[in-house]
Amino acid sequence: MTDTGPSRSSTDGTTPAPEPGEQRRDAEDTPDAPVDYLPIAEHGIIGDLRTAALVGTDGRIDWFCAPRFDSPSLFGGLLDADRGGSWRMDPLCRVASRQQFYFPDTNILVTRMLTEDGIVEVQDFMPVLRPRDPHHQQRLVRRVVAVRGRMRMRSLVAPRLDYGRAPHELALSGDLAEFTGEEMVVSVRAGVAWRRAGPAGDDAEASFALTEGESVLFVLRTRDPGDDRPDEEVTPDGAERLFRATVDFWRAWLARSTYTGRWREMVHRSALTLKLLTHEPTGALVAAPTLGLPEEPGGVRNWDYRYVWVRDAAFSLYALLRLGFTDEAEAFFGWLARSVRRCGSGPDGPLRVLYSIDGGFDLPEEELPHLEGYRGACPVRVGNNAAGQLQLDIYGELFDAAYLFNKYGAGISWETWSDLVEVLDWLLDNWDSADASIWETRSGPHRHTYSRVMCWVAVERMVRIARQRGLPADLVRWTSVRDALYRQVMAQGWNDRLGCFVQRLADGEGEQPPEILDAALLLMPMVKFLSPRDERFRATLRAIGDGLVADSLVFRYDASVAGDGLDGTEGTFSLCSFWWVEALTRTGRTEDARLALEKTFTFANHLGQYAEQVGVTGEQLGNFPQALTHLALISAAVNLDRAMD
Repeated sequence: MTDTGPSRSSTDGTTPAPEPGEQRRDAEDTPDAPVDYLPIAEHGIIGDLRTAALVGTDGRIDWFCAPRFDSPSLFGGLLDADRGGSWRMDPLCRVASRQQFYFPDTNILVTRMLTEDGIVEVQDFMPVLRPRDPHHQQRLVRRVVAVRGRMRMRSLVAPRLDYGRAPHELALSGDLAEFTGEEMVVSVRAGVAWRRAGPAGDDAEASFALTEGESVLFVLRTRDPGDDRPDEEVTPDGAERLFRATVDFWRAWLARSTYTGRWREMVHRSALTLKLLTHEPTGALVAAPTLGLPEEPGGVRNWDYRYVWVRDAAFSLYALLRLGFTDEAEAFFGWLARSVRRCGSGPDGPLRVLYSIDGGFDLPEEELPHLEGYRGACPVRVGNNAAGQLQLDIYGELFDAAYLFNKYGAGISWETWSDLVEVLDWLLDNWDSADASIWETRSGPHRHTYSRVMCWVAVERMVRIARQRGLPADLVRWTSVRDALYRQVMAQGWNDRLGCFVQRLADGEGEQPPEILDAALLLMPMVKFLSPRDERFRATLRAIGDGLVADSLVFRYDASVAGDGLDGTEGTFSLCSFWWVEALTRTGRTEDARLALEKTFTFANHLGQYAEQVGVTGEQLGNFPQALTHLALISAAVNLDRAMD
């Protein structure tokens, strides 16, 4: 993986003359016919703990927002192959096969292209040199290395700023290409010379040849238009130092993991993926680095996930603490506490469903009609109106996170306790409201069973913390509401005809609740609401297995019955598939759980990463990669390991 010198390309970017005995094959000196849209699964992620890029198995970068996860895209070809922009790296011959893997125990991605002429590797990474680096420089590095034979390559950089809405001007100076827009300058320095390309002449292209052991380096930076500092040159030796320093960073980070179980490779890849989704300056963990990837091919269920959901809080704290990553857990809880403190009270309570990475909660949803969407799936939406929904379950997730951090972390402060008491006071007055709940449906509010379970969790965890720490609390009122919540779930969340708990509560005493199964209820024993051996939960598990599980893959609910206010259908939820594994584990069905886990692993992509959903034919759907799925994978694997031991 070392860099061994410059390529044989001439300094003006033209193709070098053939060597003696070499026959030129001009008819084949073109890359394979481009595919407009790669499958979602045929991508890997790189990043620098501030933002991330997706790299396809064909070497293209077709998603990159800078300088933050939630910044507008400058490469957005994943959402519009013509208008979105991309950075291609193509052999000028037919490619027989492609391979992609991570350099061991790192987030450095290697894409290999095998041809009759030879083998070439594209090594993609964003340098991260040290934790919480105050002098961090954001760079996207691409190093192209000839592994065997002689390869002729072409690199085409075609940025489209501000989701393809903003024009730019291109300036070329030898090996430097600068794309200047109103809000951003994108510079790419290469080991070869650039020339103009594209219909408008505002893309940059370079051709070069490599023989075995040679390499060419490309470094992309972004800056504000007013920043006139010269672009720094990165030499091959400098690139090797960045590569090695980044390898050392990721390996040192992963070495802190305490997991030594049966599924180490999958768990550690999930941990590395989750770390990539962390915004280190604030401690926030985004749900996914993408927007607009559809839950159904060509469908309309296309959302922006580049934000932080409170719902992920307890799952994040649990997974990070279980693996020994206490610093990340502390940073994330610090972000959570600060965000709650800034909210104040509003018509839908003091807590928001989701926040920006710096704790903002004004995230209006708008459409980008100029983009056709991934394989025609439109509309493409930026922002997320779920931020304005009432979802009562998030209070349980918040207080469960506080409980976990207080028990296993550094402990909560007096200021945080005071903020939590204030939030709980609102919940004690409003827990019996209708809401949108965990699945963020847009069919109007309902009285959701899962929301009541999590409201019970909220009050129960606060009672526990108060008693453990001797903190001031109105325990008489708290325990009274806690018990009322429990009785309501048991009386109104149970459907006698189905013989299980269901998604929505009955309208009143003596009424039967709607016959809607809900995979979220798999969490009842995980949050200590019911014993996993309780016959009511066992019956619910069997009903979900019969109604929502398809060969280890789990639908979150039956949309045709539930009426979620959205057109179209969706795939199975990978998150729920791992919840299914953990529910089987907790009820003592460890052999069934192990088989389900192994099956679910087969639906990961070639790198062990998951989008939000898996379609009925096994394709990855939705935003990619999704943090909550990888958090659930870690929890399922850790608990199954413990049960089997």
